[in-house]
Amino acid sequence: MPTDKEIESANKRGEQMRREFPHAVTARYERSSGKVMIELSSKLTLSFSPQDAQGLEGAKPSELDEIELSPSGFGVHFPKLDADLYIPGLLEGLMGSKKWMAARLGQLGGQSRSRAKKAASRANGKLGGRPRKAAAGD
Repeated sequence: MPTDKEIESANKRGEQMRREFPHAVTARYERSSGKVMIELSSKLTLSFSPQDAQGLEGAKPSELDEIELSPSGFGVHFPKLDADLYIPGLLEGLMGSKKWMAARLGQLGGQSRSRAKKAASRANGKLGGRPRKAAAGD
C-alpha cells in the first residue's frame, strides 16, 4: 500500500508531466472519415484508423462512439471495448504492445507484393509449389 508521501510525490510528478507534455483535451470517433480524432493541449490533432490500434481493430462504429479521457489526459478509454490507449505512446507511434506491433508488422510484410516476391513465387510455382509438410510420425 503506498504511503501518503508516495502518493503526494506521484501527484506532483503527474502535474509536472501534464504541464510539460501534450495531453488529450477531447476525443471522438468521426464516422465520415472512419478515424479516431484526439485533440491535444498543444493544438495538435492525432488521427488514426481504429484498425491500426490494439484493442480497436475490428470494432464497429457504434463501439467507438463513446470515448473517455483519463483525469490526467494521458489515457483514452473505449468503454464498450474495454480498450485503453496511452497518449505519450501514440505520440511515439506505438499503437499497441511490442508483441502486438511485431505481429502486425509481420502480417503486413507477408502481404507485400514486391517484384522480387512475385518473381520468387512464380519460380517456386514452376518447381511444384511449396513442399508438403511431413505428416506426424514420418
